[in-house]
Amino acid sequence: MPWHLNARCQLVTSLKESLERLQMEKVDLFQIHGPALSVRSIEHLAEGLADAYDAGLTTAVGVSNFNAKEIRRAHEVLTKRNVPLTSNQVEFSLLRMAPMENGLFSTCAELGVQILAYSPLGMGRLTGKYTPQNPPPGNRRFGNVPIEQMQPLLEKMKTIADVHNKTTSQVALNWIICKGAIPIPGAKNEKQAEQNAGALGWQLTKEEIEELDKMGFSGSTNFIWQHG
Repeated sequence: MPWHLNARCQLVTSLKESLERLQMEKVDLFQIHGPALSVRSIEHLAEGLADAYDAGLTTAVGVSNFNAKEIRRAHEVLTKRNVPLTSNQVEFSLLRMAPMENGLFSTCAELGVQILAYSPLGMGRLTGKYTPQNPPPGNRRFGNVPIEQMQPLLEKMKTIADVHNKTTSQVALNWIICKGAIPIPGAKNEKQAEQNAGALGWQLTKEEIEELDKMGFSGSTNFIWQHG
């Protein structure tokens, strides 16, 4: 949903215009990018999602960056309209475990809302290619964990990866899958897409998951737009 939208009817109008440009009859998932409380209430935005669903413009509706309380508010509105709330897309990785610690995961599980994890590789910091001597380029500081501080975690991930004949990235993604979330990593080329696919078809052991849990980080939260 575009940030400029400030009325319930505009959600439907904007989606119709997007479908015309895409030459599609409907989308599979229509998500609100964030709570946008300065624009409209959670309830107002949820009604707009329900309108789009009832109009047959989308197969499913979801939200992004919602916290546990906001999820409940949106879910309540949609339930009254007989519209399932399918997803909540939040930043979740071993460098930002906050959604697992602040009640969001348990709330989504209770309400049947699927967690989609964006930045599952921590903007590349969980790939293992960056070190204190080879830091991420530019201003890639999405989070509050210094590269030096995450070295023990990266070393443990490398050890686990070697056991499974996998890569550090695949361990990071598989950990998310084991937590019941769906990672949505980016891929700039075919090789990266193949690397991402390598996170499927196997599973970390219970002991490995527990080790990574202990070494991961809560991460930071931007309360202006990132509530979940």
